[in-house]
Amino acid sequence: MPRYRLSIEYDGRPFCGWQRQAHDLSVQQLLEEAIERFSGEGVVTQAAGRTDAGVHALGQVVHFDLERDWDPFKVREALNYHTKPHPVAILTVDRVDDSFEARFSATARHYEYRILNRRARPGLDMGRVWHVPVPLDVEAMHAAAQLILGRHDFTTFRAAECQANSPERTLDIFSVSPQAEMIVVIAKARSFLHSQVRSMVGSLKLVGDGKWQPRDFRAALDARDRARCGPLAPPDGLYLTRVDY
Repeated sequence: MPRYRLSIEYDGRPFCGWQRQAHDLSVQQLLEEAIERFSGEGVVTQAAGRTDAGVHALGQVVHFDLERDWDPFKVREALNYHTKPHPVAILTVDRVDDSFEARFSATARHYEYRILNRRARPGLDMGRVWHVPVPLDVEAMHAAAQLILGRHDFTTFRAAECQANSPERTLDIFSVSPQAEMIVVIAKARSFLHSQVRSMVGSLKLVGDGKWQPRDFRAALDARDRARCGPLAPPDGLYLTRVDY
């Protein structure tokens, strides 16, 4: 059966997340229904990352199989037609080998978190950034982020409903930098725990507004206790930007 690899971007606000849910629209449901409309085949898609409700994607990767061998260009055009008017765009479609799996073949996932750090609320980016009206100390946030690079038990930054077999992950990149009025947090790892990035960013904000010192951020990690995590950052500012294979 021909296997297709898709690169997708979407605005996460209208969806309950990537994964199918019983009563709310997910990106997965929308995509699978679009595939069935043009091909007549019911399929189950697999994504590189199961983004939560409200989380966006610039480079989500998905694969699925079809019985008929379709031209990738026609697949892309058909899916972009059948997903309208929802804020989802199929950027590329490629035929791939049967061994390719969007989730398990991935070697790294890249996330970006955007904090609008100004007094005025966002006019154009409402729902796409975390608006923090009080000044944040970016240097202190970056210094704290460097203290948790490498392989650790990330229980503190793991959602209670996380289904991963182990809380251990290797954090390759975790950086904080100013970009005009925006503070951009970059995170890279082979895989992340459920809500790990939002948990870490929420705790970094405590460093940025002076409630924690960088050493307190590291102490929270070492405690391996979810109760030591800061408030969960909202989904608005989180983007899955790229997946490496």
